[in-house]
Amino acid sequence: MRKLSFFDKIISEVDQALRTVHTLAPTAERPYPADDVDNTVDLSEDDKKLSATLMRVNHAGEVSAQGLYRGQALTAKREDIREQMEHSAMEENDHLNWCERRLNELGDHKSYLGPVWYLGSFALGATAGLVGDKWSLGFVKETEDQVVKHLSDHIGKLPVNDSASMAILQKMKVDEAQHADIAVQSGAAKLPFPIRKILMPMMSKVMTTLSAKI
Repeated sequence: MRKLSFFDKIISEVDQALRTVHTLAPTAERPYPADDVDNTVDLSEDDKKLSATLMRVNHAGEVSAQGLYRGQALTAKREDIREQMEHSAMEENDHLNWCERRLNELGDHKSYLGPVWYLGSFALGATAGLVGDKWSLGFVKETEDQVVKHLSDHIGKLPVNDSASMAILQKMKVDEAQHADIAVQSGAAKLPFPIRKILMPMMSKVMTTLSAKI
C-alpha cells in the first residue's frame, strides 16, 4: 500500500472535518446505548429542553474531541501513538453519533458553532503532537479527566426519567476514563499547573457556555 504523503493526509483531514461538522449522525461502530432502554416515558417540555441543552453541550464536546485526536494523530511522532489517537477518534465518533441521535429524538439541534470547536481543537491537538508525544498524551489525560467530571455533573443534572440520555452519558463516561488510563500507560507527562488548572478549564467553560446557547 502506498504511504500517504503529508498533502494526502491534509486532504484526508479536511474530508474528516467536513464529515464531523456537517454530516448528519455519522455512522457509529457500536450499538446505540439507549436501544435497550425504555424510552416510552414522555418528558415534559421543560425536561426536554434541559436534556437537549445538556446533550448539545456534549455533542459539541465530541466535535472538539474529534478535532483534538485527529490533530494529535497527524503530528504524532510514534506510529503506535498515531494509531492510538485514531482509535480513540473512532470511539469518539460513536459518541458524536449517539449525542446527535439523541438530540434528534428530543427535537432539538446541535451547536451551530461546530466548525469553531473542531478547528480550534484540531489546532491544539496538532500543536501538542508537535511538542512531543508524551505531552500530547498528557493533554489527552487531562482532557479526559475533565470530561469525566463534566459527564458526572451532567448525569446528575438530567431529568430522572430521561433514561435514554442517562444510558448514553454513562457509556461515554466509561470510554473517556479508559482513554485517560491508556494515555497514562503510554507515557503521558503531567502538564504544567497553569495549563491544567487555568487554561484548560477556561477554554472548557467558554465552549460549554456558548454551545448550550448557540
